Formats: sequence, C-alpha cells, structure tokens
Amino acid sequence: MFGRKKKQGKGTLDRASDNVDQRHLIDFIKTRTGVEAYLEPKTTVTETTVMLVAHDGEWTRRRVDGPAGAFAMGRKYSVPVYEVAKTGYPQRKRDFDARKRVERKAL
Repeated sequence: MFGRKKKQGKGTLDRASDNVDQRHLIDFIKTRTGVEAYLEPKTTVTETTVMLVAHDGEWTRRRVDGPAGAFAMGRKYSVPVYEVAKTGYPQRKRDFDARKRVERKAL
C-alpha cells in the first residue's frame, strides 16, 4: 500500500503518451489560431511533453512520443516547434496566466 511507486516510462515515474493525449493536442491545434509548440524535455518525474500556446496565450500541455513525435506533429499540422530549454516560454503565455489569476481573485 505505501510501497514505492513503480516506474511507468523508461526511467520516469510517469506514464507514456497515449491516443487521448494526441487527440487533445490535435483538437487544440484545430480550434485555436496562431498555435506554437514548446517541447519540454523528459525528466526523472515526467515523460517528454509539449506545451501548445495559442495566439492569445491560452495553453495546454500533454505527453508526446519523444522529441521526434513533437516535431512530426508540428510538421503534420504546420505548427512551429521550439525547444523550451533554448527559447523559454512566450510572454503571451505568462500574460494569459496573470489575467487568469486576476479573474480568479475577482470572484
């Protein structure tokens, strides 16, 4: 019951990407404009993920099948893919988060 969590992915405690993750990302791309992808590297806790950021800063994050999977998705759906370790996140994502914090506090 309180034993150590077994590793799910290759060297992580996280599960691998699945079809639900892929469908969510594709739906986000198809229903938003100006979407860019930010590839987040695999860590000891999570598998490789991609954060999609729309033109207004709205974002979502899901697992992908490694960097190759993220770049393949980008090519297929004409979405630029950036490595977040090299570029950082766009300012519009931080602005979106700040707006949402203000909205939550106002309620």
